[in-house]
Amino acid sequence: MRNYDLEVPVSDNNLSITKNYDKCITCGYCRKACVVDETQQEMLKTNPNKEIVCINCGQCTNICPTESLSEVFAYKKVKSILNNKNGNTIVFNIAPAVRVALAEEFNAKNSINVESKIVTALKKIGADYVFDITFGADLTIMEEAMELVNRIKNNGVLPQFTSCCPAWVKYLEIYHPDFISNLSTAKSPIAMQGTMIKTYFANIKKIDPEKIINIVVAPCTAKKMEIERDEINYTQKDTDYILTTRELALLLKEENIDIMNLEETNFDSPLGKGSSAGVIFGASGGVCEAAIRTAYYFLTGENMKKEDLVLSSIRGNSSIKEATININNRKIKVAVCNGIKSAESIILKIKNKEVNYDFIEVMTCLGGCSGGGGQPKITMLDMLEVKEDRMNTLYKEDEKMTLRLCHENPEIKEIYASYLGVPNSIVAEKLLHTNYKDKSYMLGGKKNE
Repeated sequence: MRNYDLEVPVSDNNLSITKNYDKCITCGYCRKACVVDETQQEMLKTNPNKEIVCINCGQCTNICPTESLSEVFAYKKVKSILNNKNGNTIVFNIAPAVRVALAEEFNAKNSINVESKIVTALKKIGADYVFDITFGADLTIMEEAMELVNRIKNNGVLPQFTSCCPAWVKYLEIYHPDFISNLSTAKSPIAMQGTMIKTYFANIKKIDPEKIINIVVAPCTAKKMEIERDEINYTQKDTDYILTTRELALLLKEENIDIMNLEETNFDSPLGKGSSAGVIFGASGGVCEAAIRTAYYFLTGENMKKEDLVLSSIRGNSSIKEATININNRKIKVAVCNGIKSAESIILKIKNKEVNYDFIEVMTCLGGCSGGGGQPKITMLDMLEVKEDRMNTLYKEDEKMTLRLCHENPEIKEIYASYLGVPNSIVAEKLLHTNYKDKSYMLGGKKNE
């Protein structure tokens, strides 16, 4: 009989996580990660006739010492596709947090940015194009910031919650469906980029979208679930495969490629490197900071002063971080929830009318995407230090880049001028926005996803 007080059971239907029960030593680490550290909810269902509730965050896989728990691997399938393209165009995309963690799998002692080496590695194994998801992050901010501005101007539902973390979105759908209208309708950066690849990019390059295989390397296991959501896909499937950072390392090692010994190669266009505001998406607080930079522009017609770009009060690893920004004599109050437990706390306070916010960022994984469930494993002793190191490396990129505003990205300007019109336009709404569903039925043991 399984000891569910000391382990996380996994459904056979789980799209992100798999479990080899023979390897489980019931150490209790996964249970602590799931119930205590992450969700603060009783996610586990022990009735064998019911589905197990899971938000796919993958923190249990990050902490498992025996590899009993792991992500559902896709890299073998991707490797097979690369070895037999069959006339397809292979597109890879790199999420912001991947670039500052991958080197850990190749014995780097500190967090370093190896984005240009990743491009080289992917071209070596057969990628036709390699894009940066920071473009998708910039696109997300254009839509999300404009949505916030419209909600503020038109007395819409506030606070507006971020929607780029699929584990958080699913959690809210299950446990707090009464807050669905608070979620931004903007798709996540990966979802937006996938749609643009299968539409905008395909049109520019005169490629049949059905002949494009779109692969994303992400720090996140929940993205494996997200890309299967009908609400996310504009074509039959905008993103075909998600590889975690760990899976990319496995793939490269099987190809005898050491990321540390490669030359540097630039990302391809027209979905090339984004702004530094897109880069900091990978750190807790980064989405909120990027959104404020562009919302300020939408409300005033002017860019924030350079010295005001950094919102230091919402950076770092604190559980709940806050800031108030005065824009056009209106105080915009924002909060950042570093983990689901923090979101639970804020939701309770909102229900009790104890707090008032305009915009709230929520990331399921502590540290944001840089601490995602698909990132290289860290010992518990070093966990906090390594996550902070990854975040700081992303913030250093922000400091040294000259392009620090999503709306100033030339490729973002071009895609709106030639294809999307303006943020929140009819075309943008059709391609870049989505909807959510009440999934509280899952608590009754009905089929999970």
